[in-house]
Amino acid sequence: MTIRTSLSPIALALLGAALAPATHAADFKAGDWDMSLGGIVNAYYTNTSCSGDQTITGLALAGKALGCGGKDGRTTIGNGLLPNALTVGAKTRQDGIDIAATLMIGAAVSSSDSISNNSNVDVRQGFVTFGNAGMGTVKLGRDYGLFGLNAVLTDMTLLGAGAPVNATQANRVTLGHIGAGYTYPGNYGQIAYSAPAMAGLGLTVAVLSPVNAFANSTYSAGTSPQLQLQATYTLTGGKLWATAKSQHFDGSGATAGYTASGVELGGSYNLGALMLLANAQSGTGLGVLADGDSGNQKQDALLLQGAYQVTPQTKLGLSYGETRLKGATGTALRSNTNATLGLYHNLTKSLTLVGEVSQTESKAAAGGSAKMNGVALGGIVFF
Repeated sequence: MTIRTSLSPIALALLGAALAPATHAADFKAGDWDMSLGGIVNAYYTNTSCSGDQTITGLALAGKALGCGGKDGRTTIGNGLLPNALTVGAKTRQDGIDIAATLMIGAAVSSSDSISNNSNVDVRQGFVTFGNAGMGTVKLGRDYGLFGLNAVLTDMTLLGAGAPVNATQANRVTLGHIGAGYTYPGNYGQIAYSAPAMAGLGLTVAVLSPVNAFANSTYSAGTSPQLQLQATYTLTGGKLWATAKSQHFDGSGATAGYTASGVELGGSYNLGALMLLANAQSGTGLGVLADGDSGNQKQDALLLQGAYQVTPQTKLGLSYGETRLKGATGTALRSNTNATLGLYHNLTKSLTLVGEVSQTESKAAAGGSAKMNGVALGGIVFF
């Protein structure tokens, strides 16, 4: 058996080549298969303080209930936006067909007590792909959705924490700009097809297992699958993308069902040491955090980001995200915003140290607002 190092598949899958630091995995041969083993370990000291209107209903990320665990402030030592994860990959070529399989198993650092997370396992990916340059590629299994994926992969806070919402970090991960800039891409059982690349243009269509509305028992999966479509265009120094999704939700009792749908447009571009990102989402029933959590409401989301490579090892970035619900009244949530200033330093080719300061604000339709100030200090290792 021979062992060598190469780019980690998890770094490419979760971070994208543009953001991935120099990352390595163990690669070895097992019969006809090329095997790889890689992973992520990270932890951050985060401190939050919450103030302002605490009567806002809905997923108010800056309120005490979510942002600070029901208190004026909270300290947590836990994961950032990424979990700890171990990924195993296998690939081979048989009869002119490229075959590959990926399995990712994750775990959280912190929970609200010292025991609960000892038995929690976070499985986000388990899929197989097959195809070739002529036929394109088919994917079968559990993986991230297409809608919102490019936004999170190019979000600088993927290496850090972004909005350090206690309600999620104490059991899993922080939110980055999820809920305040874009919705979570989601993890689905799916069948997806990517057409052969055509001069920088990529096309993917995915049929996904329909899901119940997240944290909203009023709406459940209908009989039809969720559909997602994505077009990407790679150009010198950047990338453009357009994505769409749709799924019907059944209602409950007297509440009628509805069809959730949305479109997304975005792009990233490097101007020397300056890296720019813009991503916009708009639709109905997309959910603040994930599919359908806000019901049959129209919403828009926007993420803007600029980062500057100060030195070959150090990057300074500023990002702003907003998710806005339409038609809300009274104390119901109208918007979440988050601004994060971050410093990311590659102490070694595998270890990145991170420092971030952020402010998250939630506003009610009637005008009240809650604020959460956050600090995150820690690091992340890719192997």
